[in-house]
Amino acid sequence: MEAPIPTPSPSAEDAQAPTPPDEPPISPPVSAPPSEGERALSDLREQFRRYVVLPSEDALTAVTLWVAATHLQTAWQHAPRLAVVGPAKRCGKSRLLDVVTETVHDPLITINATAAAVFRSITDNPPTLLVDEADTLFGSAKVAEKNEEMRGLLNAGHQRNRPTLRVSGPNHEVAKFPTFAMAALAGIGDLPDTIMDRSVVIRMRRRRPGEKVAEFRTVRDTPLLHALRDKLVAWLHPLHATAMDLTPPMPVEDRAADTWQPLIAVADLAGGRWPAAARSACLAMTKHEAEQDQDNSSLSIRLLGDIRRAFTAEGNPSALRTSRLLDVLNQDDESPWPGYTEKGLTPRGLQILLKDYTISAANRRFPGNVQARGFTRLQFADAWARYCPEPEPDLSTGA
Repeated sequence: MEAPIPTPSPSAEDAQAPTPPDEPPISPPVSAPPSEGERALSDLREQFRRYVVLPSEDALTAVTLWVAATHLQTAWQHAPRLAVVGPAKRCGKSRLLDVVTETVHDPLITINATAAAVFRSITDNPPTLLVDEADTLFGSAKVAEKNEEMRGLLNAGHQRNRPTLRVSGPNHEVAKFPTFAMAALAGIGDLPDTIMDRSVVIRMRRRRPGEKVAEFRTVRDTPLLHALRDKLVAWLHPLHATAMDLTPPMPVEDRAADTWQPLIAVADLAGGRWPAAARSACLAMTKHEAEQDQDNSSLSIRLLGDIRRAFTAEGNPSALRTSRLLDVLNQDDESPWPGYTEKGLTPRGLQILLKDYTISAANRRFPGNVQARGFTRLQFADAWARYCPEPEPDLSTGA
C-alpha cells in the first residue's frame, strides 16, 4: 500500500493569519413602497383604462387627477372644468362621465336643471356638477341664448368669490348665492370658448377595431368605484390644510396655470411618478389646445394680413371701397378667399370675419365725390399691430 500523503501542518505565521470573512451577498436596491396616494391614484387610473379608451396617456393622467382634486375643492382657489368633447356620437363621452360620476366628490347631475336650481344647490362645501349632452345647452344661437345664465354660472364658478345675486323672499331682498364648484361637461363638438378656456379638455375619439373595453354595469361595478372613491377621501381629507398652503411650480402660466394647479397639487401630494406625469400632461394638453385656438383664429388673422397687402397694392390710400377690397382679395388664387363661398369672399363674410376686431364697413366719400361703403386704413392699424405686426428691420444688416 502507498503511504498516505502527509498534510502539511500550518506554520506559526499561518496560524496567526486571520481567516478572511465571507463576502456579503449584493442586495438589489430597495425601492420605497408606493405611498397611499400613489396607490389610490394608480388604482383609479386603471379603472378608467378598463372602461374607456382615452385619447392618450396624458388624458388618462389628467382625468385621474381631476377626479381626485374634486375631493379637496374647498382647498383650491380655482375650480377647473373637465370638458369631455368629441366630433360625433359613440366616442365614449357618456361612459367616461359614468365613471367620473361614481368617483368624484358629491356628484350633482344637472340634466334639465335650471341655472337657479343649480346655484341654489351650491354650498360652502360644493358638489361636483356633471352635465352630459352639454351641446344641447349651447348648440344653436337660440338655445345658447336661453341658457346664457347657465353659461354665466359655469364661467363665474371657476374662481372663488364670484357669487350670483338674486332677489328673493317676500321683502325682495338681494341675496348672494355661491357659484364656486368643479364641473364636468360632456358633449359633441367644442363648448363655448369661455368654458373651454377654463377646462382641462379631453378630446374623445371612437374606438378602433380591436380596441376593447369592459362593459359598465351600474349595480355590479359601482361598489368597486365607490371603494376607490373612499380611498381618495381617506388619503386626501387629512391633507386639506397642506393642500391650501401648496403653491406648486407650474409649467404653464395665466389661465392655464389656474386651471391645472389643483391637478398638479394633487400629484405633488401623491409623489412618486405623479408629479412628473402631471406636468408632462399639462404641457402637452395645453399646447394642443393653444394650437386648436390658433387654427380657429388663423383665417381671420390671414385676412388681416391680406387686407394690409391689398391697401399696399392700391397705393396705401386712406380709405378703400368694400367692393374694391373684395376684388383684390378674390383675385388672389393663392389665398382661401376665391373659394370661401361660391361667389368668393362676400361683404357678409368679410363683416363676420372682422367682427371680433370691432372693424366694420361704413358709408364713406371717395374721390370724385362718390359715396360708397368702405374701410379706412386707420381702422386696421391697431389689429395689424396686435395680431400680424410687420417684422422690424434688421439694423445689423442695414435692412
